[in-house]
Amino acid sequence: MKLGFVTAILPEQTLESVVKTASTLGYDCIEVMCWPPGKAERRYAGVTHIDVTSFDAALIQDLLDQHHVSISGLGYYPNLLSADEAEGKAAFEHLKKIIHAAAKLKVGVVNTFAGRNPKLSVDENWPKFLKVFKPLIKLAEDKGIKIGIENCPMLFTKDEWPGGKNLAISPAIWRRMFDAIPSENFGLNYDPSHLAWMQMDPIHPIFEFASRFVHVHAKDIRLDRFKFNELGPLAHPNEYHHPKLPGMGEIEWGKFFSVLGDAGYRGPVCVEVEDRVYEGSLERRKLALTQCHTYLRNFMPKM
Repeated sequence: MKLGFVTAILPEQTLESVVKTASTLGYDCIEVMCWPPGKAERRYAGVTHIDVTSFDAALIQDLLDQHHVSISGLGYYPNLLSADEAEGKAAFEHLKKIIHAAAKLKVGVVNTFAGRNPKLSVDENWPKFLKVFKPLIKLAEDKGIKIGIENCPMLFTKDEWPGGKNLAISPAIWRRMFDAIPSENFGLNYDPSHLAWMQMDPIHPIFEFASRFVHVHAKDIRLDRFKFNELGPLAHPNEYHHPKLPGMGEIEWGKFFSVLGDAGYRGPVCVEVEDRVYEGSLERRKLALTQCHTYLRNFMPKM
């Protein structure tokens, strides 16, 4: 396995600076954010470290080679099934550009969300999911790219209530997705923290779905048990859960990596820093990356 981080935590840095930071801190790889240039609509979105409409693949490869860092995947996490047809279409077209860019950069993975209209049931969203993802996965197959769907429910704000903006949140739905689109180029970008705050075992699904893992995020979660017991699981999740650095929350990381390895996963594991304690400055966010590297190397020795 290779240890990396998600570049969204360094939005003010250029790709060159991000690569240098990764190299200096001892990371093997980075998941590079590829949002369309422009204003972010939510926290950690709108970050563009590679503009897929205009880039020099040779220059990027030279930069990576110089600093002994690789790209684990290209990341873009919109709502492809948005109730706003224009929003969904724009996301669909940009994701196609990212798939083409990944092929040009020789990066084998593109990570995204499945998307969802939060006002509709899973069954009501399903026809649009198939309409959107069947051609996307066909394009990925043609280009030799694997699509990794992150399992974040995107259920944190009032406009995401009650269903969230991402279908792919549970083993039952993953089975349904992969039965409908059985392509080997269709998989998961697995983040155990999302199952933990939903009161689900984040280790249980690994053996069944590890063969579908094309990428893994390392993020922890702390549940405020007092608030949870006061408000209940149907409250807005931001009222009782807190994203944390690995080792500072609910995840048993030793057991997680033990099972992940036993299940045969050998791909990248990228830290996703969303811990509010470290957001105040670039210096503190770099300290977070240093702390994560120090902790996770206990389970992922540098090869």
